[in-house]
Amino acid sequence: MEREPGGSLFFRGLQNRSHEEMKLRKRKSALYLSPEKSSERRGGLLGENIYLVLFTIALRICNCFLVQTSFVPDEYWQSLEVAHHMVFNYGYLTWEWTERLRGYTYPLIFASIYKILHLLGKDSVQLLIWIPRLAQALLSAIADLRLYSLMKQLENQQVAKWVFFCQLCSWFTWYCCTRTLTNTMETVLTIIALFYYPLEGSKSMNGVKYSFLVALAFIIRPTAVIPWIPLLFRHFWQEQRKLDLILHQFLPVGFVTLSWSLIIDRMFFGQWTLVQYNFLKFNVLQNLGTFYGSHSWHWYFSQGFPVVLGTHLPFFIHGCFLAPQRYRILLVTVLWTLLVYSMLSHKEFRFIYPVLPFCMVFCGYSLNHLKTWKKPALGFLFLSNMLLALYTGLVHQRGTLDVMTHIQELSYNNPHKSAASVFVMMPCHSTPFYSHVHYPLPMRFLQCPPDLTGKSHYLDEADIFYLNPLNWLYKEFPSNSTMPTHLIIFSVLEEEINAFLISRNYERTAVFFHTHLPEGRTGSHIYVYEQKLKGKLNRR
Repeated sequence: MEREPGGSLFFRGLQNRSHEEMKLRKRKSALYLSPEKSSERRGGLLGENIYLVLFTIALRICNCFLVQTSFVPDEYWQSLEVAHHMVFNYGYLTWEWTERLRGYTYPLIFASIYKILHLLGKDSVQLLIWIPRLAQALLSAIADLRLYSLMKQLENQQVAKWVFFCQLCSWFTWYCCTRTLTNTMETVLTIIALFYYPLEGSKSMNGVKYSFLVALAFIIRPTAVIPWIPLLFRHFWQEQRKLDLILHQFLPVGFVTLSWSLIIDRMFFGQWTLVQYNFLKFNVLQNLGTFYGSHSWHWYFSQGFPVVLGTHLPFFIHGCFLAPQRYRILLVTVLWTLLVYSMLSHKEFRFIYPVLPFCMVFCGYSLNHLKTWKKPALGFLFLSNMLLALYTGLVHQRGTLDVMTHIQELSYNNPHKSAASVFVMMPCHSTPFYSHVHYPLPMRFLQCPPDLTGKSHYLDEADIFYLNPLNWLYKEFPSNSTMPTHLIIFSVLEEEINAFLISRNYERTAVFFHTHLPEGRTGSHIYVYEQKLKGKLNRR
């Protein structure tokens, strides 16, 4: 029996129609979605699975409360102290603000938080301390998630998972990411900007967004532009419409952000000031940052970078050999940043923190390619970093914060607090100040502004004090009537000024552990001395 041509075409039409309907049903049904796409469909918050987002935020909040130590003075004196002065009209501003080397854009974030708390009647000292840090922790969590999302676009979920793991267990990230440092905000903005940067394979590229974030990082900390120089140059080189890139993206974004910065600083300084120029002039052109210490040119390569990376270092080196060519720009950025900062005399670990997430990309790529030794490597990375993170977060250099808690009690729990006064005889800016007391208690510390007049053999107040502490104290306080009621010192100073303490009837009333590693003028403990005289404050 012969088949009818029409019938054959009819059945073929039915088959084709049925296949089309099946494809349509397949696309509509969530049952046929891959696990990765299904998780994205269920999530949507920050473009990631809701459980991953909540886990990251919860981890960074725990991170915040498990960091109870001090790192560098800038985390208070360039943010919280300035914000406290902006809102409550008392406190102390360092010489950098009188010389207009710093801008108010970053402190304004915390000043806004303080103002809201004040209007709500909730401006307790504990909230003033912890709310800004929790806000910084939330921003760091968003940056972590953006790094994960970017790697998922560039590679796959497996590689993204290992990069995310490396980022979360980095001891230095744990140590810094919840601190109110300009370097921390610079790092957060750098990661989020990289998410929108036109890397090969990225699906989230947005020129205006990444340009704005880079410009904002520059406004907050002008040296933030250093890691972005190779990235911006690459973008310009690969862009077909170079003139449009400059005229319709870089210039408008730069004009808006710089105008914003100028207006904010005009409001608080009372005059038009380009703080970014002043900052670069002081730290780069004049290189006056050496007043606060200098290191050898190779310090970042021999000490700084290995310490910041920690036990991630071998995985970073391994990943550099394995990563595809498109990641070469990230490696160039890391090396460029290290080289530029190596040319400056004053060096600190935190300066290279913004390129640490770039290194995690290579570390994650290394872990992804490990086969037989993957589990031991993961255990080694996690344990080594967590031990170091917990030690530096809970033990090392905690005394300067604990002693401020003692001063809080002196302010709020003392019926004679109007008669109390405090002199912090430690290297200048060792402790936070009114942002951690929130009471106009008379307080003083040893001053250490740099010489801006070009004097030879310049010595600040702290230097003069440490040349002969005992002699300085007798000259500064010739009688008991001028003495502060409380003195705060590092333990190494006690023996040198013991005669003065006895002659002025001071007794040690509190001891706070600071660090296992005494260095220079600091010691392993902080001592609080109280003057015991009739008519004076007596807290026995």
